Parts: sequence; structure tokens; C-alpha cells
Amino acid sequence: MPRDDSRLSAAKRAYNSAAQIGNRREEARWANVIGDILKNRGEYVEALKWLRIDFKISSDCLPDKDLLPACQSIGELYLRLFDFENALHYQKEHLRLAKLADDLVEQQRATTQLGRTYHEMFIKDENDYSALHNAKKYFKAAMELARTLKENPPSNRSSFLKEYIDAHNNIGMLEMDIDNLEEAEKILVKGLRLCEEEEVKEDDDARSRLHHNLGFVYTELRMWDRAREHIKKDIVICKKIGHCVGEAKGYINLGELCYRVQKYEEATLSYQKALDLAKSMEDEDALVDQIHHNVEVAKEAIRVMAEMRQEEQSLKKLNRALITAKGTSSERKNLLHQMASLDSLIEKSSAIHAWSKHCKYAKVKKKIARELCDKEKLGDSFLVIGESYQKLRNFIKARKWYKKSWETYKLIGNLEGQALAKINIGNVLDSDGDWVGALHVFEEGYRTAVQANLPSVQISALENMHYSYMIRFDNVEEGRRLKLKINNLKQLVDVEPAKEGGDEDFCLESETEGDGGLSDDKHHSSDSPEIEGFVTSARPASDSEEVQAHKPLISPLRSAKKLGKRKLDRAKSLQTSPVGEGSILSLCRSTDTSQTAVGRKRVCVLLSDNEDEMHEPTKCPRRLQECHAAEEAAISNRIKIRSEVGGSTSECQDGSQAASKYATSSFDPVNLEESACSYKSNSCRDADSNGTELKSKRISEDCIIVKVEDVLIWTEADSFAFELKIETLKAYVACSYYLQLPPERRLSGLLPVIGQLQYKGKALPLVESVEIFRNHVGGDGWIEVSVSGWVHKRLIMLYVDCCNRLSETPNMKLLIKLYNLEVSEDEVVVSGCELQDMSIVPLIDALLAHKTISMLDLSHNMLGNGTMEKLKEVFASSGQNYGGLVLDLHQNLFGATALFQICECPVLFGRLEVLNISGNRLTDACGTYLSTILEKCRALYSLNVERCSITTRTIQKIADALDAESALSQLSLGYNSPISGNSLDSLLGKLATLGSFSDLNLNGIKLNKHTVEKLCEIARSTCLSGLMLGATNIGCDGAFQLTESLFHGSHDLVKLNLSSCGLTPQYFDRTKNHVSSFSTILELNLSGNPLMPEGSSKLASILTSPQCCTKVLVLQKCHLGLIGVKQIIMALEVNNSLEELNLAGNIEPEEYQADELNITSKESMRAFGQDCTLQSDLHGGTLKGVTSDRDGQIGGDAECHLLEVADSDDDTLRAEPEVHGQDYSCIDSRKVDSQHPDDQTIRELSTAVGKAKQLQLLDLSDNGLPPNVVDALYAAWSCSPRAGLPHRHIKDQSVHFSLEGKDCCGVRVRPCCRRD
Repeated sequence: MPRDDSRLSAAKRAYNSAAQIGNRREEARWANVIGDILKNRGEYVEALKWLRIDFKISSDCLPDKDLLPACQSIGELYLRLFDFENALHYQKEHLRLAKLADDLVEQQRATTQLGRTYHEMFIKDENDYSALHNAKKYFKAAMELARTLKENPPSNRSSFLKEYIDAHNNIGMLEMDIDNLEEAEKILVKGLRLCEEEEVKEDDDARSRLHHNLGFVYTELRMWDRAREHIKKDIVICKKIGHCVGEAKGYINLGELCYRVQKYEEATLSYQKALDLAKSMEDEDALVDQIHHNVEVAKEAIRVMAEMRQEEQSLKKLNRALITAKGTSSERKNLLHQMASLDSLIEKSSAIHAWSKHCKYAKVKKKIARELCDKEKLGDSFLVIGESYQKLRNFIKARKWYKKSWETYKLIGNLEGQALAKINIGNVLDSDGDWVGALHVFEEGYRTAVQANLPSVQISALENMHYSYMIRFDNVEEGRRLKLKINNLKQLVDVEPAKEGGDEDFCLESETEGDGGLSDDKHHSSDSPEIEGFVTSARPASDSEEVQAHKPLISPLRSAKKLGKRKLDRAKSLQTSPVGEGSILSLCRSTDTSQTAVGRKRVCVLLSDNEDEMHEPTKCPRRLQECHAAEEAAISNRIKIRSEVGGSTSECQDGSQAASKYATSSFDPVNLEESACSYKSNSCRDADSNGTELKSKRISEDCIIVKVEDVLIWTEADSFAFELKIETLKAYVACSYYLQLPPERRLSGLLPVIGQLQYKGKALPLVESVEIFRNHVGGDGWIEVSVSGWVHKRLIMLYVDCCNRLSETPNMKLLIKLYNLEVSEDEVVVSGCELQDMSIVPLIDALLAHKTISMLDLSHNMLGNGTMEKLKEVFASSGQNYGGLVLDLHQNLFGATALFQICECPVLFGRLEVLNISGNRLTDACGTYLSTILEKCRALYSLNVERCSITTRTIQKIADALDAESALSQLSLGYNSPISGNSLDSLLGKLATLGSFSDLNLNGIKLNKHTVEKLCEIARSTCLSGLMLGATNIGCDGAFQLTESLFHGSHDLVKLNLSSCGLTPQYFDRTKNHVSSFSTILELNLSGNPLMPEGSSKLASILTSPQCCTKVLVLQKCHLGLIGVKQIIMALEVNNSLEELNLAGNIEPEEYQADELNITSKESMRAFGQDCTLQSDLHGGTLKGVTSDRDGQIGGDAECHLLEVADSDDDTLRAEPEVHGQDYSCIDSRKVDSQHPDDQTIRELSTAVGKAKQLQLLDLSDNGLPPNVVDALYAAWSCSPRAGLPHRHIKDQSVHFSLEGKDCCGVRVRPCCRRD
């Protein structure tokens, strides 16, 4: 949503007008409207501030009935922020006021919201049965009120049909959560039938909610096609009505469905779409975090599936070996190995919900158990087969196999197995709807566990019984009795785990039930220990599976029903935990994502008799906590919590039927919210999936529609990965257009050159970021682009043809790289395109036909030795016997034999000039190949083998291969170990004989004194332009020796890295005679050295030297302190060369107290008032455009304005600068009278930042700077006249100030890919 929302501006103007004339009713109403608009944009905390204004005015100046909308809206926001205590407070007051006013409409809204609030509490803590019962009570009351209002609607009101439909949705949702899936389906289908009968429009939000929940139900019922149909309908409706959160949750729903059918790549794509939508909402951090987690879950599932394939191969080998082992002593050993392999496969298939495979493996295990004549293992296998059918929802077969397991355990007298089998039979009966039979079987399992003296199994059986009484039969008294028994039994397990005899367990029933403190345990009851050797569930088969926090997870959930008997050590053998069925999807049905697990296991708790009993407060967002004090002062004494009032809060009702404040308004601010029973909030943009007709198209957060000639192209943010640049968008459009051309037109190989971009007939500015770009476009329609010309891209044509021939989908990332207009056709740069040995085949075939290559960059892919063999054929068949070749293969999966292919390709001997194979595990096996390459490739001048796991042997071979005729001038050996001093000495001796050698990288290699002396010799005898010695531990003495040698001659050193070498301020004292020589270094890295503030003054003298031409200076973690940092930056006032400065990690927290530094960005901007005006003129507008979003990109309409202008167009007063901290806290930023001594230092630092006009990138990360200081520094950075628009990237401890075109984090260009 564009930040300059016209509706928000109009609402603020209306509010200001009402406030000026003293119309309190209108003032309160417009404050409520503003809060509602902000709420629907996801800016919950800011919305809360406006709603508090509404509340205060209404409570102080207006009748009680005017408090209804304020209570409703504030309660809703607290629910969205998961502050249930405050939500309950306001929504109970809403219900009380509605009853006093005898307003059935408001009572219906209040009861609906109370039900949803308690439902959210139950979703967050599924052991909170009091919340479940209260939710059920209020939902039923809301349905009755909705039915009454529908049959007898009040005058001038709607028919209340939507409320009645939403009541069905809420009841169905509740049935889902207690796993009455068939009943939930009936209720939800009835809701859809009502929509059809009453002709509710197709894109109504009520339909969306029903489709959403039906998608979940059918996913749980494993009806995949029906589930997908309803989920997609939900997503389409949300797009049409602009429901951003609902659309995001729809994509989460779709991702869960794909995950269940093992389509993990599709699941990841769906989660990514949901993530993009969630990020567009300001305060949906919890949703974003959960989606990130779901993405990791899907990735972990891919890893587990790969492990399963490997294990299957091992199992096949064992099976083949069994043929020869038949009748020998090895036969049993082989069978035991097969059993272990099958156990691993069963665990892994359970982890990723591959239940069909799970069943297949279990049946093979049954066969092996019979061959081993092991009855216990046979019983285990029956139990696992039963689990498979239970998860596949074939309850008849599941019960059959569980019964076989019970009979087998009974035959061998295994009481533990019998008890576990009974408990699982009970789970099947419960899932199948036979609740009485399930309870009976749970009781049998409990008696068997008592007979076997197995306390942990007793607890499991009792928990299942407790669940049945509490959920299925609503028997609170029996639930209370079982709760007491479980608690006492857990104490026995903790204190006397080996105590004999179980009769005392029965005596627990006679103990008193009058413990008034039982209800307080409900928030801690989930801490029950796992059953020894077995984990069972108190839920039916279709339930989600509970977390086991002590194991690494691939999901928030761990199976609560491992249906095979496990010894304790075996139960802990699997180091991955599966996704609980419905676990990820549960997020779609609830806004709560803060919980670490959403398991369905019903651990025993006591239902409180008092619904008003205080619940454990939920942690609020940090920004909201800072505002609680102000809120307390605003709450009127007229609002009191009465113990007799029942209720809670929930979300706001539909804007068309919201409280009476909106009924008289002629201004329609936004679709304020769907019905109170809505499970999803509004905020997204429309985007039709039809590619030929556009009736209500919008440029959305995840989709930009571009029209090229008569072709419409949808470009998704996913397509750009991290490169959110307009040039990337143009390349994407050009390649997409080419792919849509008919085959005969593609044969020409001509691709369009995208020129000007227009939106609604107006040319769009040439901005760099898509994020800024979105601020300039919005609303219906598409972007029209002009084709300024055509460019011939033969390689793209060949690649697409090869893809078609091989039935492969062209890699869009690769196409965008090949389209690069800044490189020639001979330069093939396809770095970071996720290429593998198979997916690169079309490109290899295209290169075979293309023939001419001068540069090939395949870095940051997943290519192995097979690719190198194919590349040898490409080079050999090219016919190019001369002409330089750059080969960049770093960060892949190549091994030593990849270099063998180079050695076997004579064409490369005269062509290869640059070889970068760093970041591949070559090991010492590559030594012979490297020496051969150095000997035969006489044109080779650059070799990079960093991080290749090579040691002394390979270094010695490299040294032996060098001779005086070698053209080598650049050698990178960093971060390889162990490397002896002798081999390095030998290598350095050879390098000293090379007349052209200029650049040496030994980062991370420990150098001894003798090696340092050798380095000094090579420094004197050659013209070194770059020397990388980071983390070599040469110390001050070694560095001083090198300094004297480096600056001995007349040549200039361009790059010098002495990071983490143990340098101290004394180093500069000893090198003071070479200060002028230091000034010639273009890039100097001294990070990681304890230079202290003393060293900063000496460095400052170098920077102020008129001869200084240093462009990049890295001083990260040099212990400079606040004073030292200030000295360095102040020195830049007279420095005209330094462009990049890294001062990260130099200030200790104890150097200042963050709460006492009161310097503000307002003061900093006042100090640069004239510069700000000038900067505004330079960029063609007021400084209001100089803003920053949370990702650091400057945008004209971002939410934190450095300057704010009056809303009125007629107001000509100069805007007063006002800066808001990035955390939007309630801190008073106007307080400037503090006498703290560090305030002056910060002011001086801010002034120095503003005067460093040549600086283009400043890194102040990890310095513990408080937000108000960061704002002050950025204000100074923004107001200083510089050659470009200011940017900032502030996240956690990252504080980067930069200019347009400078990448602060190396996002677009990785450090290992930077070329001089």
C-alpha cells in the first residue's frame, strides 16, 4: 500500500478540522477511522495511538453508547498483538455497554469477538480448556443473536446474513480444532450453501473464510483435490478484495497442502509468496517469523527425503547381499542390519509424513521380523503398520493391525506393548467417532499399565481419558479428578521412578478434589515427560503431532503418537522431528505464531469454574510495551472490570456494519474489516490470475504487471531474488517477452531493449530499487514499456532451443544473467543461478553451438566434476586456440579431478589467463594437476585456490612448478592449512624471481619470523600492488619490517590488508617516517587490531594529509572508542579521497548510557539547515521525500519522514523538522537539555558525519548506538550535500549509511566475487 494514502490524509484533515471547531463527536469518530485505516495497513501500534485518542474523547466528553466503537476497536488490536489480558478487558466492557444500551447488534459483535478471543487463547495454549469452553459458549450465543437479527433485522440495518454465515464459520472452526472434522465439514458446507441460497456475491469475504477453513478440513481428511480447490478460491477472493493477511494465510494453507503430498519445492514457493505479503504488513512480525520457519521446515524435509533415498540404496544392497548369505552365519547379521535400516526409513518417512512409504517399510519390517522369529519385533511392526493406516485415515485397517499387535504382545506376555496397543486403538476409535468405545479402551490400557507398573504409560492413558472427559463428554468433575491423579502420578515419576507396586495409583481417586489451586496449573501442564519407550497421544489420529523440544526439529511439532513400542534409547535415536499434521496450517487459522509448537496433544488440565480467571499474559511487541504507561493514564475511571461480566475481545466487524460512528459518515475510508467472526484481516491488493483480461488489476507487493506491445507479463518479486533493481525488472520483462514469442520469431535471437516505463500515460522516474518503484505506481492497470531497440542474443536463443529440445524449463535467473547488456556475447556470467550437473546441460549444449567464449563465470552454483568434463568438450570443440580465457568456478562442488579436465584440454594451454577455483574442496589430490596447469598454461597470470583444503604438499608442488618464464602475477592461497614455513619460504623464493608478480594473498595462514623476512625480500625485489596478510599473526615487529620493505622503492602499494595481525598504536609511532607512503594506499584494512583511541589520532593525521588518496579504510573492531570514532570521522572534513569507511564494533556499551543521550536528529538537522535546503533543491522537491523504509531504501513516501509538511495545500508555513525513531517508540525525542558529558561528543560526531561530504559509505554497526543517536547521525548524513540520494540500512545492530548505487552489505556483489 502506498504510504501517501489519500484516504489517510483525508481522514487526518477531517480530524484536524473537527478538533479546531471543538466537535468532540466528529473528532472521536475520525480518530477511530484513522486507527482503522492504520490497522488495515498492518501498522497496529500506530493505530493503537489513534484509537486511544478516540477512547479518551468518548469516555470524557460523550455518552456511554459512543464508547462502543472505541472498546471494540482497541480490543481487536490487542487481540492482533496477542495481548489477551487487555483484549479481554476492553471487549468485556464492550459487551457490558451493549447490554446496558439493549443493543442486540453490538451484543452479537461482542459475543462473536469474545468467542474468537478465547478461541485464539485456546489455539495458543491447547491445554487451556477454560478458553475452549468459553469460546464455545460465546460462539453459540453469537449464532443465536445472529439468527434473531436475521429473522427480525432492526430498521435501517443490514439483513445480518453475513453475521449468520460467519457464525457457521466460527462453529465449524471450533469443531476443526477438536478434530471433529466431519462435523466441521458439514457446518462449513452449510455456510457455503447459505451463501448460494442468499446469492452472496462470489468475492465476499465470508466466502473466503469458509473456503479457507474447508481447505484445512479437506487437507486433514486427505482429500487433496477438494482442499486445493477451496484454498485457491480463498486466495483468489482475498486478492480481489485486497485482503493481504488473508491471502498470505491462504498461501500458507497451500504450502501445507503441498508439504503433505511431498511437493516441497511447491510448498517453498507458496511460503515465499506468503512471506512477501506478510512483509508488506508493518506489525506482522510474528507471521513473518513463522513463515520463515515453515520455509526452513520444507528445506529440511528435502534433506530428509535425500537421506531416505540414500538409505533405500543401502537397504537394496543389504537385500542383494542376503541372497549369498542365506544359510550362513551372516544371514542373521544381515537381517538385523536390514531391520535397523528399516527403522531409520520408518522414522524419516514419519518425519515428513510420507505415510504410503511408511506403510511399505513397515510391511517389509514385518517380513524381516518373521524371518528373525522375533515376536517382539513382529508386534512392533504390526503397531507401525497400524500407525500408517491411521495416518492414511483407513481406520478399519488401522484397528485391525493394532489388534494384531495387541494379540502378539499378549502372546509373549508383554504388558507394556499391550497397554500401548490399547491406547492406540482408543485413538483410532476416537478419530472414527466412537468416543464411548475409545474411552473404554483407554481405561483398559490404563489398567494394563498399572498392572505392569509403568507410570509413564499410565500418565499417557490418563491424559487420553482426561481429553475424552473434557472435550468429548464435557464432564468437568471427572476431568478434575483425573487431573489430580495425573499430577500426583507425575510427582511419583519424578521422585520415585523405580518404586514398585501400582496399587497406590488407585488410591489417588479417594483424595480430595477441593484443591482450589488446580486451575493455576493449566499453563504448565504441557511439561509432562515423555513416556518411557513410547510417546502416545491424547488426541485422535488426525491430530497434529506434539513438539519434543529436546530434539532438533524439521517442524514445530513432534509426533504425539509413535505407534510402535520403543525402548527409551531407540525413541531418541531419530534426530529429526516431523511436521505435525496440521501444524503449519494451524497458523492459517490463527494469528498466533509466537508459540513454539501447535501440537494437538491434550495434556490434562483443570477447567476453571470462573471464566474471568486471569490468564497468563502474553508478551507484547516491544514497541507496544513502551506505550503501556501512556495508555494507563488514558483509561477512564468510568471503565471498570466487573467479575460478573463475561467476555473477551476480538477483531472489528465489517465496516458497513461497524459501530454507530460510521453510520453517519459520508466518507468511506476503507473496507474497515470483515465481520467480527473473520479469521483473517484485510490489507492486500487485487491481482487477477487471468492472463488475457484485466478488469481490476493492481500493482501488488508480489506482482507487477508490465505490457510490452500487446503482451502482458506478470513479474513476481520472487523472480528477482535479492536483486530488487529496475534493470533486473527490465531484463526479466525482456526475457519473458522473448519466451512468449512463437518459435519462428525466436529463431532471430532478437530480444527487446526495454526503454521508458510509463504508468497511466506518465513516465516513471529512473529509480534503482523496485521498492521505491512501487511507491510511484499503484492502483488499477499495468505498466507500459517502450521498446527502444532490439539486441541480438544468440546464446539465449541457443539455450532456449536446447531447453525445448530436452523438455526443460528455462532458468529465468540464467536468462537474466545472459541478457546483461553491459557484457558481450563472449562473456558468459551465470553466477548464482542454482545450477546443478543436470540443470546446466542445456547451457552446455548451447555453448557447444556458440563456440566463442572469452569468460565463463559459473561461481556460486552446485556443479560437480561431471560438468567440468562437459566443459572440456566445449573448449576443445570451440576451435579457439588463442585469445584470453577467464574461468571462474569458485564456490561449487568441484573436486580435484575437475582440474584434471583442464590438464587434458590442450586448447586451454595457450588461452587460460585467470583460474578461480576457490571454495571447492580440492584437497592435496589436486597438487599434481595444479603444477601441470602452471607449467603448461603459460598465459596464466591469476590463480585463486583459497579455502580449498590444501596443505604443505600442494604448496610445495606449486612452488616447484614456477619458473622465471611464468606469467603469474596474482596468487591467492588464503585460509588453507596446515602449511609449513619451509614450503612458504620456497614459494616466496620462486615468486621473487617472477618479473611480473604483483599481488599476493596469504590471509589466514600463520607466518613465522623467517617467512616474514622472505616476504620483505619479495617486497623489495618486486613491484607489489596488493598484499593480503589478514590473520597471519605477524605482530607489530613483522608489520614494521614489511612496511619498511614495501615503501623502500618507488612503487606504490594499492591494497594492503593487515587485519587481525596484532598491531598496536606503537606500530604507527615506528612507521611515522612512512606516513606519506601510507597515503598512497587505495584500500587499507586494519580491522581486528587493538589500535585504541591513541591509534585513531595517528590515523587521523594520515587522513588529513593532502597527499592521502585512500578510498577504502576498514577499521572494524579496533577498540577505537567513541572518541576515536569521532576523531577519524572529523578528519574527513578535509579529506577529498575516502569513499568507504568501516568503523563497526568500536564503541563499548559502557562508554555511554543510551537512556541518557538526548541528542536528537532534530538538533542535527537544525545544524545543517542550509544544507538540507540545498539538498532539497538538488533533488527536486522538499526534504519530505528524504525518508527511509525499514529495509534501508530511500523512498518518497516511506513511513518515517525526516520532515513533515502541513496537510493543507494552502499552508505556506515552513515545515518543522521532525524525526521519528525507527522503533516508533513513545520516547520524547524533543528533550535536549541533558547535561550528560557524552551528549557533546555525539553532537560533534553528528556534525563530523555531515561534513564528511566525500564519503559514500559509512558502517557504524555493532556499536550499540541507541535509536535516537542513529537518527541524529542519519539526519546529518542526509542533510549534507552529496553526490547521490542518501540511503540507510538499520536492522538489529546493523547501521549502514550509504548513497544511491553503493551496496552497504555486498548484497548484490559478494565479497568473493569482487574484481579489481
